[in-house]
Amino acid sequence: MLSFEETLELIRRSKKGDNESKEILLKNNVLLVKSLVSRFKNKGVDYDDLFQLGCIGFLKAITNFDESFNVRFSTYAVPMILGEIKRFLRDDGEIKVSRLIKLQASEISKFVERQLKETGVEPTVEQIATALNMQKEDVVFAMDSSKMPVSIYETVEDGDEGGLSLIDKLPSNYLEDEHVDSLYLKSLIQTLDEREQQIIYLRYFKDKTQGEVARMLGVSQVQVSRLEMRILTKLRKKAE
Repeated sequence: MLSFEETLELIRRSKKGDNESKEILLKNNVLLVKSLVSRFKNKGVDYDDLFQLGCIGFLKAITNFDESFNVRFSTYAVPMILGEIKRFLRDDGEIKVSRLIKLQASEISKFVERQLKETGVEPTVEQIATALNMQKEDVVFAMDSSKMPVSIYETVEDGDEGGLSLIDKLPSNYLEDEHVDSLYLKSLIQTLDEREQQIIYLRYFKDKTQGEVARMLGVSQVQVSRLEMRILTKLRKKAE
């Protein structure tokens, strides 16, 4: 295990282009990466691919780490690693359905369409299974697979909650712990200038209205609104 000072020295060397130092850091933190990657098993992505994503997040943590954050490097690295995997799941992590199941779902769909045209009645699961020489359970599974959302970030309709993604309906600790989210957010906010940090602090940590913030800063509410939108856009880009 590396000491705190040894870790900092290796980070300094890594930032100067010393790849050997990066390898040492990764080797000594590989268990951390693996433990975080294990949270995402059974999500339709190969473990090796998840591990590679975790390593990419770890290397990004080395690049972005600032000693002024006043936190241990491993603490800072955790949200960076999780963020890398989470972005992949959000952008590319479609639920994988096997080729066989896709073919079965296609055949079922064609058979149902033919039956509707010929008889005007939708066939039962048992009729489909008999016609296509399939088990009834396989028929149900194949039919359900064609209705799966492609991603937990896909927007779904749900009455009054229309427009929410599936991830919005999951517990906050489904992909990462609340304290990890907090650390990641804190590291992003610390990259803002003093005035920007003040606006975010008043609006989202003190629950002040834009009007109240405007009066405290001596500017108009319109200015606060524009500044807030600009700051949030900046934070989103930094989080990508």
